[in-house]
Amino acid sequence: MSAPPASDLPCLAAEGDGCRLDVSVSPNAKRTAADGLHDGALRVRLAAPPVDGKANARLLAWLADELGCPKRAVALLRGDTSRRKQLRIDLPLARVAAWLATQLPPADA
Repeated sequence: MSAPPASDLPCLAAEGDGCRLDVSVSPNAKRTAADGLHDGALRVRLAAPPVDGKANARLLAWLADELGCPKRAVALLRGDTSRRKQLRIDLPLARVAAWLATQLPPADA
């Protein structure tokens, strides 16, 4: 399956050599997983409490693991204490778009 064009992914944008991902976080979930799109952002349910940065740390570690990149390649740009976050990912846009396509339901579903 080929990656959808970035224009079809409102939560993803090119930024320099990498990309920017908008995420809407729901902490205190039973397990950490992507859960589709919500208001133009990738919804991620996190198995971590929103206390002392634990949810942010879990989000960054989970995303790095999912993308198969080092943790240093994923950084929080905005939303330290908010449910809505913006992340910088030091990977090509096409690679992140391909991963994102596996996390979203098919367009014709």
